[in-house]
Formats: sequence, structure tokens, C-alpha cells
Amino acid sequence: MVTPARVPAALDRPLLVVVGGGGVGKTTLAAALGVQSALAGKRTLVMTFDPSLRLKDALGVGEAARDRGVRVPLDAPGTLDASLLDAKATFDRLVSKYAPDPAAADRIFRNRFYRDLAGTLAGILEYMAMERLFEARAEGAHDRIILDTPPTRQALDFLQAPDRIVDFLDSRAVKMALDPIWERDPRSMSLPARLAARAGMEMADRTLGRRFLEDLVEFVRAFNPLFDGFRDRAEEVRRLLRDEGTLFLLVAGPGPDRIPDAMFFLRKLKEAGHRLGPLVVNQVHPPVENPRAGSPDLHPGLRLLAHLGSRDQEGLRQIRDLLPGPGSVLELPAQPRPPSDLPSLAALARAMLIQLDN
Repeated sequence: MVTPARVPAALDRPLLVVVGGGGVGKTTLAAALGVQSALAGKRTLVMTFDPSLRLKDALGVGEAARDRGVRVPLDAPGTLDASLLDAKATFDRLVSKYAPDPAAADRIFRNRFYRDLAGTLAGILEYMAMERLFEARAEGAHDRIILDTPPTRQALDFLQAPDRIVDFLDSRAVKMALDPIWERDPRSMSLPARLAARAGMEMADRTLGRRFLEDLVEFVRAFNPLFDGFRDRAEEVRRLLRDEGTLFLLVAGPGPDRIPDAMFFLRKLKEAGHRLGPLVVNQVHPPVENPRAGSPDLHPGLRLLAHLGSRDQEGLRQIRDLLPGPGSVLELPAQPRPPSDLPSLAALARAMLIQLDN
């Protein structure tokens, strides 16, 4: 039995998005917050869009959690589910669900461009993550969703995915692919139109290759019946990410060298109009109270701890100078090893709760 808990008011939102650089403990913290939420009686879903899929190890759910929620065996008043993103499976499910009829879906599935690139094309992972979030939110099966995101740059791609999909649907390339000229018999066109179409095709053929161009045009035209739905869901997720019920929790590593990355992400989140919780500085080494800390004959291990403690305390000082005010910065101490079971995850969440209450 894990000790019961409550969710601190500062984090009591329907959607928590955990963001930050690589290697700062985002996945572990997201899992800990999920355990805390379930112990507080909430139906909780922890999702990861991180390609490394470390969440399955943190919560012990394995590959079964790919693209669907798997119940974590936790003795709690609430429930905890974990889900991993499978971009290709999500894309296939969207096509089957939103295509106007089976023939339209089959046209997409048979397209070579879709078969070869769906799930791997740049931007597809982030867009499918957006669609998966929309699905989970629309299902209404959970009181709280906690997102574990990839490192900073890819997380920003996810946050910008709703804007990018809308921009893409409005782009000149899509309008050109949907132009009826692709279906018209050249003999029915005027001479100037025929010459212009031929010149455009020759230039595209030299640049992209005719086979690639034809596959791409067919891909866009096959997806045309689904575009309005894509646009509507993108708009909905864009509103959700800026909603007052959504809170972004930025996690940073200790030390002055981690500050630029954290401040960059913080600025980007503010510019985008997202609501921010406290900055969590994770794995902070304590200062070593030893008058011989700098002595060359000190044991190498103690000398390293003294160095790490001094470095981390200086980083904390600089961050607190940049973000003054109570509750703006939370400090989580370094641990000998990452939490590896549900009780240790709950203990990590309680350490954050204590600071939020002070």
C-alpha cells in the first residue's frame, strides 16, 4: 500500500505538460506526478511522445502501452493508465475513422507515399502526438492527463504542430495539388494554359522527379476529404494548450550550463501564451560542508561531490535571481539512483508537494 496523497493546488489542472531539455528527469517526474494524482483519487493518464519511450520502464507497462492506455497496478483511490505514442498506428486509425467511406480509406492506404513515409516523415510524430492528445481528451475517461514530452527542440515542434498543420492546409502546395488541372485532358485546355501546365510539370519533374510528384499529388488529393477534420482538431488542440486548465511544468538540470536552455524554453512558452507552473530544478547536489573540500589530498569521490555541490548551488542562485518570487523555482535533491518503483515515485512527488506547501 502506497501512502495516500493529494494534488497540490498549484498543479491541480486537467492537463499537465512536462517539458525541458534532455536528461533532466522529465519522464521520471511525469510518472511521479501520475502516481501522486492517482493516489489523490484522480483518474489519471500519463502519456509520452518521447521516441525513447522511457515511460514504459518507469511505470512497468511494457510494449502493450503503445498507442493505448494500460492500467498501472497501483493500490490507490484513483486509477493510473500509461500510454506510448505509435505514430503509424495513430495515423492509420485516423484514416480509418475519418475517411468518408472504405474506398477513400483504401485509396490512402494504397498510396506509395503514405506507405513509405507515414509515421517517419518529419513533423508526422509531432502531429500524431497532437491527434493522440485530442483523442484522449475527447474520450473523457480521465480527470487528468500528464504529458511527457521529448527534449526541448522536438517538444517545441509538438507545441507548434497545430499551427503548422493549419498553415500546411492553407499552403500554395496543397492548393496546387488540389487544382482540377491535374484531372483535365490537355486537349480541352487553351494553348497558353497547355504551355503553362507543361512548363510547370517539366520544372517539377526536374526538381522532384515525376514519380515522386505524382505520388505526392495523389497523396494530397486522397487526403482532401479529411482536411477539414484535421483543421478542426488542430484548432481544438491549439485552444487546449492555451486553456486555463492546462499548465506547463518546465524541468531543468542543475548547474549554470543548464540555465540558457531552460531560459530559452521558458521564453518560448511565454511568447506562445502558455500558462507556466514553477520551474523544477532536478537532481541538485547539496553543498559539501567540509573545510578541506578544495584540498588536493581529499578523496577523489569527496572532491567530486564538493565540486558538484558548489556547481549546483551556484546554478540555483542564478536561476532564483532570474525568477524571483515564492514558488517560482522548486529544487529536487539528487538521488543515488532514479526512482524504480511506485513507492519511490510517490516519494519524489511528495518532495515536490512539501516545497509547494512552504
